[in-house]
Amino acid sequence: MKNLLASITLILLSVNFLLAQHDFRFKIDGLNDSIVYLANYYGDKMYYNDTAVVQNGGKVVFQGDEEKHGGVYAIIMEDKKSYFELVVNEKEIVMETNVEDLTGNMKVIKSEENKAFYEYIAFASDMGKIAQELSVKIEASSGDQKAKFQAEMDDLNRNGEQYKREYMEKYGNLFAAKMLEASREPAVPEFKDENGKMDDDRRFRYFKQHYFDYIDLSDDRFLYTPVLDKKLTYYIEKLTAQIPDSICQTSLYLTDQTADTSLIYKYIVQKITNTYEESQIMGMDAVFVCMAENYYTQDKAWWLDTAKLDNILDLYEVRQNLIIGEVAENIVLMDPDSNWKSLYDIDAPYTVVVFWSPDCGHCKKELPVLLKSYHESKETLGFEVFAVGTEFKNNNWKKFISENELEWINVSDNPEINQNAMKYIVEGKTTLNSLNFRDFWDIYSTPQVYVLDDRKKIIAKKLAAEQIADFISRYDEKKNL
Repeated sequence: MKNLLASITLILLSVNFLLAQHDFRFKIDGLNDSIVYLANYYGDKMYYNDTAVVQNGGKVVFQGDEEKHGGVYAIIMEDKKSYFELVVNEKEIVMETNVEDLTGNMKVIKSEENKAFYEYIAFASDMGKIAQELSVKIEASSGDQKAKFQAEMDDLNRNGEQYKREYMEKYGNLFAAKMLEASREPAVPEFKDENGKMDDDRRFRYFKQHYFDYIDLSDDRFLYTPVLDKKLTYYIEKLTAQIPDSICQTSLYLTDQTADTSLIYKYIVQKITNTYEESQIMGMDAVFVCMAENYYTQDKAWWLDTAKLDNILDLYEVRQNLIIGEVAENIVLMDPDSNWKSLYDIDAPYTVVVFWSPDCGHCKKELPVLLKSYHESKETLGFEVFAVGTEFKNNNWKKFISENELEWINVSDNPEINQNAMKYIVEGKTTLNSLNFRDFWDIYSTPQVYVLDDRKKIIAKKLAAEQIADFISRYDEKKNL
């Protein structure tokens, strides 16, 4: 009877394994936790993927009928601080270790990927210890002794490079090796100019051009490692000039290396869009506009549902008109005495358009600063202020203008204008976009500041009141060079 039960149990286990698309088993000696977590990298973060109950003897099993994405995962202990990593690229993985040193005492029973992975980890750990000892000796010594230790360090580095070459020859077909290779940076030739000096510009261009030589951007497994996001971030932020046109070209270059349907393609588009859509740096909203034009309006954002895509397209419709370099839309509204005033009627080298509310605490601080600058610099810098009140009811607006002696051009809409909007539009007194200025100009908070040149082209935005005069002065000097 016992033999029969054992046979049935064995058969059931065999059936479970055959049905499972992943079967990861671990034995962690000394483990007293009740649960253990499986987590995976995705971009620059790690996410919990699964949970397992710890069995007798520190046995942990993650098994299921879904296939796990290839990449780097971690087994995280219950304290959420202790963990070890593993490469997932096989259906079955068996590993053993103990709590004293989860990584250092690792034995890989079954998994060619992780045998290669932990072989390199052990080598790198040993090399690191030796390098650290030599660094201390080099720092503490001088003369011949220092040269001796430095020579040993050079030998160590050469041995390390030789090991990596042999490692790639031995394991080059494994993802663990491809991931190690992906971390490499290009070796730059010692380009020199016609005077024999190092040509740093040419060296930089070479480094940038070959930066992704060792990583396959069409392989989505790299998205599930800590390697890809680091390389993307460095390339975008350090190797790309931080101006919208250059960042836009970088996005096109990177996505050209991937298939439109790949997860890395999706990640690149989302990463650049989100980074610069939320940027507080003046002018970087142009990157969002570029991304919308090249991806979201072209039906290439296949991962978005209709509602989310519509939100991005709505934002694009607004922001495409508000980026630096665009000619500002005219605004025609009434002043406190019910006279129509047009932004385009201002004849000045520069115009500061400020949207504000008398009930906004920040506006109450900023407008007096702007007024002081206006009095001091209006004539020397030649700028006018076109101040737009954003409240529908404007009694407080008129009161604030009067009490603070805001002597520039003040306009706003009011209940009477909005009640007779069609009449005023037909008569040519105002425009639909003027009456819808809150939406057209994306006024989600106040104050909002735009600086325009004599052609009413946007040359700056998101400036504090104290920065406006200085910006106009420096812009004017640069323009007249």
